[in-house]
Amino acid sequence: MKDRYTAEELHSRMVATVGVLLGVVFAVVVIGFVYGLLFVSQPMEQAPNDKEFISLMATIVTFLSGTLAGIVASNGMKDKPKK
Repeated sequence: MKDRYTAEELHSRMVATVGVLLGVVFAVVVIGFVYGLLFVSQPMEQAPNDKEFISLMATIVTFLSGTLAGIVASNGMKDKPKK
């Protein structure tokens, strides 16, 4: 029978999973932005809907980068493992 995970092991797995998922979402959004800027032809006048969408995506990317930085920074402040 498999042993149960300790609290530290569960916490480290959760941090790793959340970090990887946020990193993947961040990468997909940034790659989508770059693809849209480089390979999709744009009209001379920007549509209001496009402007609002870009503003929303910029806010999401800012939030994701802050969250990723917080996860990485707080990972070093863990409690010392108990003996």
